[in-house]
Amino acid sequence: MSLPRKLLEKKFRRFVEEDIGHGDVTTFYTIPHGTIVQAEIIAKEKGLLAGIEEALVFLEFFGLQGRALVNDGSGVGEKEKILHVEGDASTLLSIERTLLNLLSRMSGIATATNRLVEKIRRAGLKTRVACTRKTAPGLAYFDKKAVIIGGGDAHRFGLDDMVLIKDNHIAVAGSVRDAIRRVRDRASFSKKIEVEVTDVDTALEAAKEEIDILMLDNFSPKQAEEAVKQLKNKGLRDKVLIEASGGITEQNILDYAKAGVDIVSLGEITQSAKALDLSLEITKTSKSRS
Repeated sequence: MSLPRKLLEKKFRRFVEEDIGHGDVTTFYTIPHGTIVQAEIIAKEKGLLAGIEEALVFLEFFGLQGRALVNDGSGVGEKEKILHVEGDASTLLSIERTLLNLLSRMSGIATATNRLVEKIRRAGLKTRVACTRKTAPGLAYFDKKAVIIGGGDAHRFGLDDMVLIKDNHIAVAGSVRDAIRRVRDRASFSKKIEVEVTDVDTALEAAKEEIDILMLDNFSPKQAEEAVKQLKNKGLRDKVLIEASGGITEQNILDYAKAGVDIVSLGEITQSAKALDLSLEITKTSKSRS
């Protein structure tokens, strides 16, 4: 998964413009023009790396040379070097924080996702871990790519990916059946249909309408288990993927996985994941060329 380079560069330009304003006054006053430096980006804690590919494009876009010492998806330890950077000192110091923010956030999300994926795997279960659209504005691509690197599923990237009929759609349409049938009459065959339900009866009603995915919204693990049981009893279980969402955390994710759902989706891996602590350290300075 990757964006065309020009689209990435457009995003990077906007990120830096937001931070730099009319110029980095500290760097302007302290760093002699033309000074060249070498630097390393170092992990200050253990985690799973994401954003290396983007970091290299970022550095090159701003005229700096980057060399990856590890790859996306690699586990890193405390004090491990992950990137070597060389180039104009003023440029590097002016974009340092934006670069670290992106790497730290993506690596934090990948680390949190992988922790959940491995927790389910170690329990001998095959339930997939997915994120939601609860991403930071402007960062959806980076957040979701980090989830994928961490072993999770990106779910929808945007509203045009698939049909997801939620409670407010049903409220306006009149009923879950009416909402589904309107979609089936109008939507392309290429669009999967997912329906969010809040009780077992509505789950059964929706599953009878030949949908692709059934989302159990804010069900407890016991309620999710009962929904799966009822769907089996009605011969509907194998006709839909079952997703549990709402109220799922690292502490209770196994309870939902054991309930028999196919997917667990949670917003906290993109909304609340702790950024991986990284730092940039200057290792060598060359004399000014001027």
